[in-house]
Amino acid sequence: MKSAQEDEYLEFVAARTKTLYRSAYAFAAGDTHLAEDLVQETLSRVYVHWKRVAGADNPAAYAQTVLVRTFLSLRRRRSTSERPIGNLPDSPESGPDAALRITLLDALGQLPPRDRAVLLLRYWEGHSIEETAQMLRLSSSAVRSQGTRALGRLRALLGDSLSDLIPQ
Repeated sequence: MKSAQEDEYLEFVAARTKTLYRSAYAFAAGDTHLAEDLVQETLSRVYVHWKRVAGADNPAAYAQTVLVRTFLSLRRRRSTSERPIGNLPDSPESGPDAALRITLLDALGQLPPRDRAVLLLRYWEGHSIEETAQMLRLSSSAVRSQGTRALGRLRALLGDSLSDLIPQ
């Protein structure tokens, strides 16, 4: 027989998995397998501390923070920096939106993990500077300066390629 805490955890997982996966997919620069691994690792870490997490003010924010920190620690632990060339999407998509999404994910994938995390938390997820700083264990000024530098790097990587992809 399941306990009430297990039922609460399963409800949380059902409600948050899609959102966590969407974030993980962006962090993983479109790598669906890595995104799935990140979500699985995040949910397992949340489960271990569920008693404490369930009593927190915002369990969803806790899970998001765990996801970000899992992504950053995974990138540090990787024994190789080998990256596949010519990523193809897992599902056939067409149209300017698909090309734009693929171009953006590819460019994000070329940024260092912490730069990618700052940009995704601030502009993709819409977190404030203070929330982003707390999740990444940085100061607010570090988030501002790193975000500015990361946007500059992203613009340099994208160059003029976005103007061809955005419908007029």
